[in-house]
Amino acid sequence: MKNKGKVIAVCTSDRKGIAKTEVPFIRLIPDTGIEGDAHAGRWHRQVSLLALEKIEAFRQKGAQVEFGAFGENIVIEGFDLRALPVGTRFRIGDTLLELTQIGKECHTHCAIYHQVGDCIMPREGVFTVVLEGGVVKPGDEAELIEADPDRPFTAAWITLSDKGAAGEREDKSGPLIGELLTKEGYTVIEGLLLPDGVEALKRQLIRLADQRQVNVIFTTGGTGFSPRDLTPEATIAVCDRMAPGIAEAVRAYSMTKTPSAMLSRAAAGIRKQTLIINLPGSPKAVRECLEFLLPPLEHGLKIMLGRDGECASRRTGGTDGEKHE
Repeated sequence: MKNKGKVIAVCTSDRKGIAKTEVPFIRLIPDTGIEGDAHAGRWHRQVSLLALEKIEAFRQKGAQVEFGAFGENIVIEGFDLRALPVGTRFRIGDTLLELTQIGKECHTHCAIYHQVGDCIMPREGVFTVVLEGGVVKPGDEAELIEADPDRPFTAAWITLSDKGAAGEREDKSGPLIGELLTKEGYTVIEGLLLPDGVEALKRQLIRLADQRQVNVIFTTGGTGFSPRDLTPEATIAVCDRMAPGIAEAVRAYSMTKTPSAMLSRAAAGIRKQTLIINLPGSPKAVRECLEFLLPPLEHGLKIMLGRDGECASRRTGGTDGEKHE
């Protein structure tokens, strides 16, 4: 992997949704972003990067675009940004940026899209947070630092509840998932509350898996017999491979607590390198299921992410996760 690049331009804007303007330099503030830029704030998309090579390819199609036209903060040369994993870091002078998201959703088309009918930022841009601040200017060398393979697992939770989303019921299950995962050393990067149903959940699962590259997503709610209980359908629709053993084990364990666990339709599966697990809706059941799941889950995540060099089949004579007596 090439680990040296160069800053070609830096750009800012004082409003979101408009093209950014090229400036002589930018000042990065830790945990915030670029001083004076509209996208600065305590969130995961503080500074956006776009490869010079992608801009040049766009220009070759006949579009005359200036740096900043796609809403990018830093135009950088030498890296295939979209191919980099979340967690990759960039050292530019005294500053240090960490990659948090690949591409983005485009809910309302930006100014450049309306001008030329296309925008490469949603599919080619990446987003970072500022770990160490300082000044960045054109001509600065950029060093790529590969993501730490031993960094904590990342996680997200999604609660499915019509009443919760409408503000008619307090969501206690989702925050509890976040609390329990944090205690176990996971980095919980997002928590969402959605109404029951398929489409909104599918969009969020795809975004979290593809753009944020979350290692594991837990859903809570929507796994029963009600016509609106469609969490398993959304999960199955977005997964590349299913992990039926997880859902079966959770049901079997839950049956030792209550016979009604047999009515759960919960599913589990893998999308790219993200494991998605459906949990029940009640806080009590969430706690019980996670206490059961988390101890063996670490090994599965390591295998999925390629962090365990010696797979279980070589250690035990069985397939991954199995042991032959």
